[in-house]
Amino acid sequence: IKEKEELLFKHSDPISQFFAPSPKQRRQGEVVQKLLTMIGHNVKLYDMVLQFLRTLFLRTKIVHYCTLRSELLMALHDLEIQEITHVDPCHKFTWCLDACIREKNVDVKRSRELQGFLDSIKRGNEQVLGDLSMTLCDPYAINFLATSALKIIMFLIGQEGYARENAVLVLLLRMLALGLQAWEMISTQVYKEPKLDAQLVTKFLPSLMSLMVDDQVRAINAKLPQDDRESAITTIEHFGPPPDAYQAYIQENGVASVLAMYYTLQNARQKDRHGLMRVLGTLALCENDRAFEDAFLNSLIYLLVTNLIDEFSTEDFCTVVFDEFFLTGIVKESVVRHVLKLLNYVYTKLPPSRLDGVMKPLQPCAQHYESIQPAFQEIQKLLKNHQPVCVPKPMEVDSPLLSVPTPAPV
Repeated sequence: IKEKEELLFKHSDPISQFFAPSPKQRRQGEVVQKLLTMIGHNVKLYDMVLQFLRTLFLRTKIVHYCTLRSELLMALHDLEIQEITHVDPCHKFTWCLDACIREKNVDVKRSRELQGFLDSIKRGNEQVLGDLSMTLCDPYAINFLATSALKIIMFLIGQEGYARENAVLVLLLRMLALGLQAWEMISTQVYKEPKLDAQLVTKFLPSLMSLMVDDQVRAINAKLPQDDRESAITTIEHFGPPPDAYQAYIQENGVASVLAMYYTLQNARQKDRHGLMRVLGTLALCENDRAFEDAFLNSLIYLLVTNLIDEFSTEDFCTVVFDEFFLTGIVKESVVRHVLKLLNYVYTKLPPSRLDGVMKPLQPCAQHYESIQPAFQEIQKLLKNHQPVCVPKPMEVDSPLLSVPTPAPV
């Protein structure tokens, strides 16, 4: 867990990204290698480790235990320890998903394989769903599923296709729903695949697609010669608040929340200031506070710092980023840590009044959580040494000579 938290919260130059390491790189981690040495070829030891990981996940809700479960299985696969991999019912599914993550693509053939595994779970063997849901709850799996779903949605917009008719997209949403239900499934021991809400496909996705079309229209409009009337129409039609269906579904549905979160990251990746400002604030209302999860905040901060750092000098951008989003979640210790990390990168861009407005609500949080105090003191030290650049106002000169007319040239 410390290994993962180091990746999520550390302040480094250049800024680190949680999802940057490849699956094979992650499997070389110290914890995975120690477990491999301990387990060897012993199936009983492997089963004990899996049960231990399940118990820890159940007690803490920390998703990194799901990551460790997948990484351990795939590390055993790499070493061809078949005594273990052949008896793990999740092996083929995890192997297929791992290949998709490595290739950053899920084609029709692989999607059929994944769907086949899900559809072939026999009655009396439903407990396998608990392990499969842990595999899909791994943040790296969620990241892949959501990113792939958005790629397909973008493709469908270009083709004027329907989301409900794309079998690969429906499978990705189905796997997302299963992964997001992992803790509840293992906790209640009711091993039943959650039913995908039909209105997610018929109502939420069209509202998400309409936002994406708006983004494309704005991008095209920005390249056209300036026409005041046309610009005004574009502003009215493509800059307004998100559709009601979009806002309603992200409050009620986990899959909708995750897609909305990754759509927001897409805007930041494309340096779309208006697109980001339009939807970031709505994420504060995500179902089960999903938008305040560490892996997402790490990605968001990475993209804000990499692509939009100069925007922090503008008040309207800061209002959305801090007031409408980050500061609504500072009751959580981890969110405070992320805000302090963000400030480390952007404090030189922020106007003094905005800096004060962010630091004041963080102060009681730093006093309440001991683990935050070093980071808070560090940022205080940086601010103390930072001299904000103030542009001096031109002096008003009150002189009777100013009313004397300038002599005409000879």
